[in-house]
Amino acid sequence: MLLKEKEESMKDKVFTKPITKKFEFDEAVASVFDDMLVRSVPFYDEVQKLIIALILEEQEEGKKVLDLGSSTAKFLLDLYAQMEVKMSLKGIDNSEAMLKRAKHKCQAFGANEIVLVFGDMLCYAYDNEDVIVANYTLQFIRPLQRVALVKKICEGLAEDGVFIFSEKVVFEDKVLDKQMIDVYYEYKKSQGYSQYEIAQKREALENVLIPFTIEENIKMCKEAGFTKVETIFQWANFVTFVAKKS
Repeated sequence: MLLKEKEESMKDKVFTKPITKKFEFDEAVASVFDDMLVRSVPFYDEVQKLIIALILEEQEEGKKVLDLGSSTAKFLLDLYAQMEVKMSLKGIDNSEAMLKRAKHKCQAFGANEIVLVFGDMLCYAYDNEDVIVANYTLQFIRPLQRVALVKKICEGLAEDGVFIFSEKVVFEDKVLDKQMIDVYYEYKKSQGYSQYEIAQKREALENVLIPFTIEENIKMCKEAGFTKVETIFQWANFVTFVAKKS
């Protein structure tokens, strides 16, 4: 069986049993992560296509694209497959289980030019990157560290660099926030998750995934030094932002 077929056959059943620890990107999660993303994040593939299309609008030889929390390299591989010129693609992740799978996938698809780094994005030495992408990554960083990280990202971008990130958000209107959560849980049910699995994952993510409001995300970026911050996609409590230095 081909690697791609193997990956697609691995269904997310992580939370079908009682949880024994908080959520982490270990081997159990890494083995089903691609399926978990598609079934847990509404319009995940469409958003990735949108981000890739935005990056490819200005293709330049050597353009530096860095993916923070690159997991199994799905985003980088999809971008790589559509490049018309040779760009510099790099991913960083602090999960060895994720990186192991990412490297196997890159080898299987002949994408050996993609550089995958084991490391902490909080300490990483950003080096004049043209585009930095963070797909549902910042939400797992503690709030104070998150603010410092976004400032570091801004400083590490080229002068005309772009930071594209997607986040799960909360709403200041508590009634609306509860309604959006309910809508999202119905979505997860439609993707085949049971009420038990949904409850188990919610408990595992408590105090691990800490979302901001849309306004807080925009404010964080502007205080970090970005001059322009826009949203380019939203479905309920899932939003994609584009932040520009100039």
